[in-house]
Amino acid sequence: MRKIVLAAAVAGAALALSACSQKTEDAAATTADAAASDAAAVTTDAAAGASAAATDAAAGASAAATDAAASASSAATDAAAAASDAAKKM
Repeated sequence: MRKIVLAAAVAGAALALSACSQKTEDAAATTADAAASDAAAVTTDAAAGASAAATDAAAGASAAATDAAASASSAATDAAAAASDAAKKM
């Protein structure tokens, strides 16, 4: 009789532990899913920020190149005019 009661107690304890283990496993899975979602959101935000920064940098470089080209064209025009004036004086 003792063995049956002891076996029933052990079986009950095993079932209780397995239920706790399942709850722990479910909680761990939920936590892992939440962490993965957070990481994905952070990565997406970082990629969007990097894209915006690259776009801004490209726009700045384009404006600088346009300004440099205008300055070079103006300098070339001035140099040509100076050369023409010098040739006329010869």
